[in-house]
Amino acid sequence: MPRIIFSALSFLRKPLEKQGVNCCESAMSIAEGTTPQDLLKQLGLAREAVEAVFINGKAGDMDTTLRDGDRVALMPPGTPGPHRVLLRIKK
Repeated sequence: MPRIIFSALSFLRKPLEKQGVNCCESAMSIAEGTTPQDLLKQLGLAREAVEAVFINGKAGDMDTTLRDGDRVALMPPGTPGPHRVLLRIKK
């Protein structure tokens, strides 16, 4: 079973921590073939609650298959505009 290192940023932390999910660089086991979209469902997060996913430090796609050892971070909407360009969320 693959394991990822998971982080949730900013406004996502509080609702996940209420569920007992460690949101700061925590090891998490996932099923083979899991995508970030699947991870959202597993965590009980609506797609609208996440503006961007970072996989191994780079902006990623919600349909990317996660692999053993990947570092995954979820970012909610609300990041200031210029930072979206720097983070490669927007062009």
